[in-house]
Amino acid sequence: MRKIADSTVRRLSLYLRFLEEFEAHGDATASSAALAARGGTTSAQVRKDLSFFGSFGKRGLGYPVPDLIARLRAILGLNRRYRVIVVGAGKIGSALVQYHGFQERGYDFAALYDIDPKKVGKEWTGLVVRDVAHLERDLHRHPADIAAIVTPAEAAQGVADRVVKSGVSAILNFAPVQLVVPDAVAVKTVNLVLELETLSYALGTHA
Repeated sequence: MRKIADSTVRRLSLYLRFLEEFEAHGDATASSAALAARGGTTSAQVRKDLSFFGSFGKRGLGYPVPDLIARLRAILGLNRRYRVIVVGAGKIGSALVQYHGFQERGYDFAALYDIDPKKVGKEWTGLVVRDVAHLERDLHRHPADIAAIVTPAEAAQGVADRVVKSGVSAILNFAPVQLVVPDAVAVKTVNLVLELETLSYALGTHA
């Protein structure tokens, strides 16, 4: 299968959420126009995004909602559960493990780590903060699918190196730094400053 752009995958995730809302409202079918209207795109874009993965629905009849939900969940890898660890028990890290919406989507936060002795031993939503010194040993005993790195910039690369060597192949990076990892490791960086700057730009263009 050809490489799919991140922007396409993000739209697929949005389509899935819209379809789940349609299903909750009792809708049996959904058109590309309906999905486009909710996602701020075009019907042609919806059809193009879906066409990367096969044939969906019939012209003039729309997409069967339950079937397309099942197909999108399979495409997005949501037919299984993922074990997630968080390194960094600050405000963002603590907020991640306390948000129940992740578990509903199949992401189980299994461990929370920090280097600060004042945080180690404290409990957040059933998880006791562990000393990051135990990271490799814990991952050897209980492998993780995803590591969320929520550390200061200067510590992030070192943590990434450690989790990669311990077998983690996907990283969600909240640190304001570009991580260097092997090609086989997937990294997504959440840069809140950049997101705010896009909003300030939007405000400026409408001033």
